[in-house]
Amino acid sequence: MSENRSATEQIVENGTEFQGILRSRFPVVVWGRLTGEVTAPTLTLKPEGSAHGKMTVTHLMSEGSLGGEIDAESVELSGSVSDDTVIRASAIEVKLNQSGDGKMRVSFGNCELQVGDMAVKVEPEVQGEVQHQEGTDLARVTW
Repeated sequence: MSENRSATEQIVENGTEFQGILRSRFPVVVWGRLTGEVTAPTLTLKPEGSAHGKMTVTHLMSEGSLGGEIDAESVELSGSVSDDTVIRASAIEVKLNQSGDGKMRVSFGNCELQVGDMAVKVEPEVQGEVQHQEGTDLARVTW
């Protein structure tokens, strides 16, 4: 096994490819490749993992490759986000990764982020910073 895990997690192992509809009342952890529709309380993409399609979750944590249409209450991004991706969430946290040249950066494909009541169109390979505006449900994105 890739890591010590709870017996109540639904796992897509490294080297495994799942395509279709996955509905779970348990957290889903992806080390492999998941394509299709996912409904779960939590979806976690490990660095080797990828998920592409329609995802409806309470919490998404992505260290891998993410793409499609995502609806979540909270999102933590530290992997990559593909072109034509829409992420709708009450809260989005972006964690910077260190690149091969030693710089801290985050890059998105051509995607749309909808945080709270604010929608932000993100251009490909843009580097920037997202800050929450105190006392509001809005985020400010600076590039």
